[in-house]
Amino acid sequence: MRHGKKVNHLSRQTGHRKAMLANMACSLIEHKRINTTVAKAKALKQFVEPLVTKSKEDTTHNRRIVFSYLRNKYAVTELFREVAAKVGDRPGGYTRIIKLGNRLGDNADMAMIELVDFNTLYNATKKEAKKTTRRGRTKKADAPVAEAPATESNETSEATE
Repeated sequence: MRHGKKVNHLSRQTGHRKAMLANMACSLIEHKRINTTVAKAKALKQFVEPLVTKSKEDTTHNRRIVFSYLRNKYAVTELFREVAAKVGDRPGGYTRIIKLGNRLGDNADMAMIELVDFNTLYNATKKEAKKTTRRGRTKKADAPVAEAPATESNETSEATE
């Protein structure tokens, strides 16, 4: 029975797995999104989200705890400065996993894992939708469009006469 065993070992020994997750977490913090397999993305999500939560409170103790996991001072600095500033009001769910399909070489399930607040495509559409109401958009959008063709048709009818 496997009660309470949540760790995916990823076919690696403990030291190799910890080093790989630390390197992937540093790459995710630096580049804001990375492509990997689905299994590694899920393991990375469990690894990095508690570190992002720690970074929301910038204390020496939290920096040392995060550094003991990441072992890269540049990634720790980036996490506590830029990433923590963007996720300060978010209660959790700092990463998103998007499945990409299968890899050509070995048919492995691939995924892209990214930090949620750094994707400008998703965030831009949501902010624009919140600014205006449905009623306000239809009036403003339909009124100029309805007037423009009517004036052109009047001009064309006058030109033909």
